[in-house]
Amino acid sequence: MMYSTVFFDLDGTLTDSAEGILNSLEYALRSMTGTVPPREELYAFIGPPLLDAFRERLGMSEEEAARALLLYREYYLSRGIRENRLIDGAVELLTRLHRAGFRLAVATSKPEPQAEQILREFSVDGYFALVAGSTPDQSRARKEDVLRDALHRLGNPDPRSCLMIGDRFYDVEGARACGMDTLGVLCGYGSEKELCQAGAIAVVRDLASAGDFLMGADVGAKRNAGCT
Repeated sequence: MMYSTVFFDLDGTLTDSAEGILNSLEYALRSMTGTVPPREELYAFIGPPLLDAFRERLGMSEEEAARALLLYREYYLSRGIRENRLIDGAVELLTRLHRAGFRLAVATSKPEPQAEQILREFSVDGYFALVAGSTPDQSRARKEDVLRDALHRLGNPDPRSCLMIGDRFYDVEGARACGMDTLGVLCGYGSEKELCQAGAIAVVRDLASAGDFLMGADVGAKRNAGCT
């Protein structure tokens, strides 16, 4: 299948945002409980909607999760949003695909205004036909819901002509629910095993290899038949 529209996850795919996210999580949890889990455990919070992560991973009630989210945003919007960098090769990949005629979009569980701000600050916002993200109240936060909204806003292209590029199984599962394929990348916070088991059609080591895959070179890609 030839793809014409490419959706990118943001955290772990286009940007290395771990420092800002982890610092924001530590601030929120320390403010609420006085203690925080080991930092390596907090990496699991990068990717899924935060309200879900607070409830499912920390056993918080609805009210506690909502409070934690407010505290998270307090730090993130004042400092964490700038504790971030573009992943190596991001600009080169976006330039390459844009020149080749692909329509590019972002689909992230991060609140949409924050995603737009980050892309503007890195001066890559002009590459994208659409930046789709979650709503402030998290009523649209799952990747499946973000992608369905994005497809609608782009005029409902055939999902089979669309490809999701992401680093976590949430990206793969959300895209599959919308009838889309996913290319996994290992420049973020997920593993090859995670992406393969979720059903990515292939996994590549970096963004340059993602460009090769889309341009037909397929250099470095492990195609899924277990990705072995």
